Amino acid sequence: MSTLFRDARLADGRICDVRIESGTITDVGDADGDAGDRVIDADERLLLPGAIDAHVHFREPGHSQKETWRTGSQSAAAGGVTTVVDQPNTTPPTVTGSAFDEKASLAADSHVDYGVNGGVTRDWDPDSLFDRPLFALGEVFLADSTGDMGIDAELFAEAVERAGEADVVVTVHAEDADLFDEAARERDAGGVGRDADADVWSQYRRAEAEAAAVERAIEVGAETDASIHIAHTSTPEGVDAAVAGGATCEVTPHHLFLSRDDATELGTYGRMNPPLRSEERRRALWQRLVDGDVDIVATDHAPHTVEEKEVGLWDAPSGVPGVETMLPLLLSRARRGAITHERVRDVTSTNVAEIFGLPTKGRVAEGYDADVVLVDPEHEREIRGDDLHSKCGWTPFEGLSGVFPALTLVRGEVVYDGEEVVGEPKGRNVRR
Repeated sequence: MSTLFRDARLADGRICDVRIESGTITDVGDADGDAGDRVIDADERLLLPGAIDAHVHFREPGHSQKETWRTGSQSAAAGGVTTVVDQPNTTPPTVTGSAFDEKASLAADSHVDYGVNGGVTRDWDPDSLFDRPLFALGEVFLADSTGDMGIDAELFAEAVERAGEADVVVTVHAEDADLFDEAARERDAGGVGRDADADVWSQYRRAEAEAAAVERAIEVGAETDASIHIAHTSTPEGVDAAVAGGATCEVTPHHLFLSRDDATELGTYGRMNPPLRSEERRRALWQRLVDGDVDIVATDHAPHTVEEKEVGLWDAPSGVPGVETMLPLLLSRARRGAITHERVRDVTSTNVAEIFGLPTKGRVAEGYDADVVLVDPEHEREIRGDDLHSKCGWTPFEGLSGVFPALTLVRGEVVYDGEEVVGEPKGRNVRR
């Protein structure tokens, strides 16, 4: 049975009928329904291409107490995300062909389509890793600043060179650890969980460390003719450095909607890498998103359990969940006129598909995968952690407003009906 969306409003304002057959969009325009059609009356509600979240951590293998492919993909579907790209810092890390295959087998439990990023550590196996259909070479760090996935400058250059030879995009976590403020540890007032002073984390991982690392990554990319993509850019200076150097960049919802002004309330729940920045920088980052300097929005969805976060600042793990709230938060701002629906479409879907080479995704157009999200742009509700689907059970955006999907379809199949995730996992590897 084909599906016909009647009178759907596209991001550019056009009112169209959209027909789907065998998982593909076959017609956008004026269509006549027939007995074979499942007709959905869009009633001029907004029909967007499904969001592509190019930066998630679904935690399997190794940390299923935080998230699984099933729970993470359910959260994605409920938030209008129809494709995710998982990062390599699992256990074991995705740095060899066998580790890639292990993760890909677990990802078969996903309700949405997916890509698997390979990464680089001192133990990486470039021959076996580049032999796999990598979505990108994910989160290649510039220094030992972010845990076990960190690498030094020499290894970074080697990885970028190999990526350039293989025509693989390099996703860079750009922070220069040499510029961190070690004296900030002495300013830590202590506390546990929400009673901790998370602003000290922002003081420690200084904003200046980002732009310097972005510039260095671009230099190395230029030397090797590799495409550089800057992950979770948290400062306007970082965005400007990426634009000046010809790299693409992403920003996260937590850097767009939260700032150091929220650190006191969040405590260790607000610890992430890069950390929250000043309210002034947050506003400037948002303006660069609106103006077109930011290429995509990606969540860096990095869930941890409440028990893991309820410790001191220096012991708490970094990261926050976000895959279910990215699109709703942006659509809420669009409802207030702060950003256009076309810009939301581009930064969450169209641009992502272009940067990472997904030729059948990212548009509501003939011949594209029927990954679509139907929303009522006027229907807004409060974000509550208890209502979300991530296994971790909390959100840093508690109390903010979001416009959530009424329907989410992956390749023409309904995966979220506005109330619950439906059907069995049928996600596909986009690099199969």
